[in-house]
Amino acid sequence: MKPNIKLAAALSASVLALVGCYVVPMVDSRGNVQYQHYPLPPAGTPMAVSPGVYQATGTAFPTVLNARLYPDNDLATHTGVVTGTVTNMMNGKGRFQLQYSGEILTGEATRVSNDERRGIASAYGSSGSYMSCEYQMINLQQGAGSCAFSSGARYKLHIGS
Repeated sequence: MKPNIKLAAALSASVLALVGCYVVPMVDSRGNVQYQHYPLPPAGTPMAVSPGVYQATGTAFPTVLNARLYPDNDLATHTGVVTGTVTNMMNGKGRFQLQYSGEILTGEATRVSNDERRGIASAYGSSGSYMSCEYQMINLQQGAGSCAFSSGARYKLHIGS
């Protein structure tokens, strides 16, 4: 009877370890990467480092920050203010997501080496739209910069509350 209990425990642990896992991006039949959006919690919500695993006490949790992009040229005025989120992973990396002209763009933000405050962010949408930004953080919760889109639109970026 003990082997059955051990087997059941091992299978249960395997299933629990996989709960909440997801894969982004996906690849279509032609080998093209298909970026999918994934919902993020509200800004300021502490997040798990991996499903069910939180960092030890005394270290920073990843934090979701609001990102607001304000038009900086005539092309950008057609869409107005663009909003999104940046998940600061507290390790020099982040996840970037926003909705632009009816399309969700997802990507990443990375700090520039030798400068903890400066970084770049890039995002891509499934219809081919893309953007790139340069930014500088004031602290872990606030920053500013500029973004350019494939459409030619340019924006001023504000990160945080």
